[in-house]
Amino acid sequence: MRPPASRPIRLALPKGSMRSAVEVLLADAGVSLRATARGYRPTVGLDGYEAKLLKPQSILEMLAAGSRDVGFAGSDWVSELDVDVVEVLDTGLDPVRLVAAAPATLLQGGRLPQGTPLRVASEYARLAQKWMADQGIVGPFIRSWGATEVYPPEDADLIVDNTASGATLAANGLVILDELLTSTTRLYASRAAWEDPTRRKAIEDFALLVGSVLEARRRVLMEVNVGPERLDDVLGLLPAMREPTVSALARGTGFAVKVAVLRAELPALIPAVRAAGGSDIVVSRPSQIVA
Repeated sequence: MRPPASRPIRLALPKGSMRSAVEVLLADAGVSLRATARGYRPTVGLDGYEAKLLKPQSILEMLAAGSRDVGFAGSDWVSELDVDVVEVLDTGLDPVRLVAAAPATLLQGGRLPQGTPLRVASEYARLAQKWMADQGIVGPFIRSWGATEVYPPEDADLIVDNTASGATLAANGLVILDELLTSTTRLYASRAAWEDPTRRKAIEDFALLVGSVLEARRRVLMEVNVGPERLDDVLGLLPAMREPTVSALARGTGFAVKVAVLRAELPALIPAVRAAGGSDIVVSRPSQIVA
């Protein structure tokens, strides 16, 4: 994955709530991060790469400007900032919903009052104001800078904010009225880096490493022994990424079958395989899978 000698691949890592999950993901991919005295510039364990910690919004702006080559950010901020970046990989991490919410006391029959100016607070200025226009809401927009859920009722009538479970909104007496979009942490590249063949190859190799961990988290390795007379029965039950691995047991007593299956399929699969003649079933957890 070594980029051209002119300069390293510039990797942007997110600060804040996304940071922990991204760092664990990289560690599981064998990519180490080591803190340095310059706290925002960890040493990254990839030859020819340098890293910087930034807010997700800043990551996207720098990717769009071409000063960063690749980085992690939420897709909600891509929609908000309307930046020209290339989505390389959806990690599925940190799923959130961008919602509109208001105090229950404001609602009339579960709806916002009609014909009354309403103050809307949000960090998402573009998306929130578009939603206001779509809903016919007339009133001032208030740009918030975090902790938006505490604005109502004194400083705003309703908010547009992201939420994972809705628990924080509920704890502040807010009811979800509408969902604007869903978002996850994704890997993005700058347009300039993506259009450079050498840098694109380096970014694609980096995404392959990260993606191999994500695939391994979804699957388990299932190993099962089966006699020759029941091999076809067992193989007929086993879903595989391509084809199961089948090898002969000692003294010709049967076969060992190994396959990567979706973790969610195990509860139904294990009893079925056992009933079809499988034995000595072993399930293990892979660390990386590359198809």
